[in-house]
Amino acid sequence: MTQTIAFIGSGNIGRSLARLAVDAGLDVVMSNSRGPETLADLIAELGDQARAATPAAATEAADLVVVSLPFHAYDKLPPEPLRGKIVIDTMHYFPERDGRIEELDERRTTSSEMLQRHLSGSHVVKALGNMDFLRLYSSARLSGDLERSALPVTGDDAVAKAEVTRFMDTIGYGAVDIGSLADSWRHEAGTPINVLPYVSEPPKGLNQEQANHWMFNAPAAVVSAVRVKELTDQATRTGRVGLFLEDLFPVDS
Repeated sequence: MTQTIAFIGSGNIGRSLARLAVDAGLDVVMSNSRGPETLADLIAELGDQARAATPAAATEAADLVVVSLPFHAYDKLPPEPLRGKIVIDTMHYFPERDGRIEELDERRTTSSEMLQRHLSGSHVVKALGNMDFLRLYSSARLSGDLERSALPVTGDDAVAKAEVTRFMDTIGYGAVDIGSLADSWRHEAGTPINVLPYVSEPPKGLNQEQANHWMFNAPAAVVSAVRVKELTDQATRTGRVGLFLEDLFPVDS
């Protein structure tokens, strides 16, 4: 697989994945909308295998590009520099943050299909966005480890999905192909596979404040490939769009 991974977006998910890539011996090129100079601290933390660039320059350095932005910024991504590239979409649509998008609220399409439509010359694969950033970094395990978790993958290009699967294996995760970008709603925010399965079950009787604390401090749970398939099969396109902190754990009234 490619030895250099480009990142557009340097938020929590992007940072965790960049750390995993560096730990696995890959080179990373980080970028954001504010300019390479704002990434100096992160690059120093990542070490000699990392450098900063503009989004356009970062994409030139690699065939595999991780996009980790607030979804409302998806149409600011530059289509031409990303033409021909494999784009890993880690983004989720949150109406309260991103503004209402009628196509998504009415479930006529998926956020990943919208990204693919914008990046028509790229090969979009949705992956690596359904764990919280803390456990995404701490739960990575080598192939064969009994505590290695799997994550769902969707995309329209089989070759691109295979390359993303290899990248996931390299940084410490198994992959479960659950279909095309039209199926990507099955691992969007708020679905059964999103976040919670990878968190240890909380104690009974927590109030909301305690539940929120548990969410950010609890040990990780292992999710097998079989369990990924079970949970993504359980997903439905009903209820609210997105994930809400108060929905994470049921609490005593």
